[in-house]
Amino acid sequence: MTDNKSCEEPATKKIRKESPSKAGAAHALNDANGDGVTYGETGVVRKRTEVENQVISHEKEAENIVEALPKDEKVIPKVELFLPEILKNAVFVGHLVTDLDSVAGAIGAAALYGGTPALASEVNSETAFALEYWGIENPKRIEEILKENESADICLVDHQQTSQMNPSIKADQVVGVIDHHALQSKTLVTDKPIYIDIRPWGSMSSIIAHTFLTHGRRPAKGIAGMLLCAILSDTLNLQGPTTTEWDRLMVAVLAEIAGVDDIQLLASQQFKAKSKELATLSTHALVNGDQKTFSFDASGFTGEIGFAVVETTDDDVILQKAGKLIPEMVACKKEKGLDMIFLAIVNIVKLKSCLLLCGPTEKDLAIQAFGGEISRHDTLMDLGNRVSRKKEFIPVITRIINNGWKRPKNLKRGLSDIGLQDLGHLEVDPNDPYGSIERVGSTLEEDKDEEKKEDDEMLIVG
Repeated sequence: MTDNKSCEEPATKKIRKESPSKAGAAHALNDANGDGVTYGETGVVRKRTEVENQVISHEKEAENIVEALPKDEKVIPKVELFLPEILKNAVFVGHLVTDLDSVAGAIGAAALYGGTPALASEVNSETAFALEYWGIENPKRIEEILKENESADICLVDHQQTSQMNPSIKADQVVGVIDHHALQSKTLVTDKPIYIDIRPWGSMSSIIAHTFLTHGRRPAKGIAGMLLCAILSDTLNLQGPTTTEWDRLMVAVLAEIAGVDDIQLLASQQFKAKSKELATLSTHALVNGDQKTFSFDASGFTGEIGFAVVETTDDDVILQKAGKLIPEMVACKKEKGLDMIFLAIVNIVKLKSCLLLCGPTEKDLAIQAFGGEISRHDTLMDLGNRVSRKKEFIPVITRIINNGWKRPKNLKRGLSDIGLQDLGHLEVDPNDPYGSIERVGSTLEEDKDEEKKEDDEMLIVG
């Protein structure tokens, strides 16, 4: 371990130091890496990553923008552009199943507009890493804030669907929405005009960062760092299909403000933190952890589809649990009254995905939508290099359904015929220090000896 100490040195020590170059992050990358990154004494050169190339290519723009900002984040220009009065003193809160973009966006928006950030649910390991790294205090839960002030004004960030709102929030409390998602099923309806800022960008935090800049405001270093990490997360290191030129520019600017000299090291540590907890998560947490529900009303199909996503650096760790994930998906479908449910496992390093199928209806729709190779007794489809639910999964499914897809007649039913009472119930694992929720008592639970068998012993789910 001692020999590798230099390779594992925390990014905090390297990233937070003041850059010796005037140009900051991009210039530091050039100084340190030249045309590439050399691995120790091996002489092997790693090509620059996309995020490194983008920071360097936007060097001049970022430098000019940062130089034009006040040196102190507390300085407010004498003549301000429009800032909605309605958002002053509002509570900024993201969606349920809180992710880094919704937390960083809430923190950034609260600093920008003059309000309070809040959490809709507990933070994940990636968000916890970013908060600790940048020295930002964990926001309070929205329930706690509303208990103190039940009539507080609310601004939703990173979502606008009522199905993703914390249930403690009433629709008539919402005074604003800042988001980057499409207006689809269950979009919030209000009785009065509210502030809306929705842009087709890769990250909601890019919107907040851009608003800081257009108003001549410099975000504090820690807030700039949080926004930076959130953009990297939502755009898969600027390589995801939702990435826009605005996201790339905001990353370059925020890296400059936050003093990040080695952005690839920061990104690697962040994604490592993100995938760290997946291996220990219960099947219930994996299926429900990042699941969104979409409603359809078309000529051939009317109903709701749940679509869950698990992002990981090692998809094999998740696929090893496929035999238990499939029954959990069926249970979730029944408990939530869904017509179909999918679970996409996205490898954020290789930028490829696969789709778990828990029934023949899901299989038929997936074939029509994606046409990937199916294996493991019709329970797993290869999605190739598709990685985005927002841009590559849901829009394709929506198009197929709107074009007249309907459930084939005489399609055999499988586990959906099993009663909810036979699918077990959820209990908190008393042996887990983190209080993991597990499903127990299911008639579909595999025998322990069966778990050691090959893929052909997996449950055939219909």
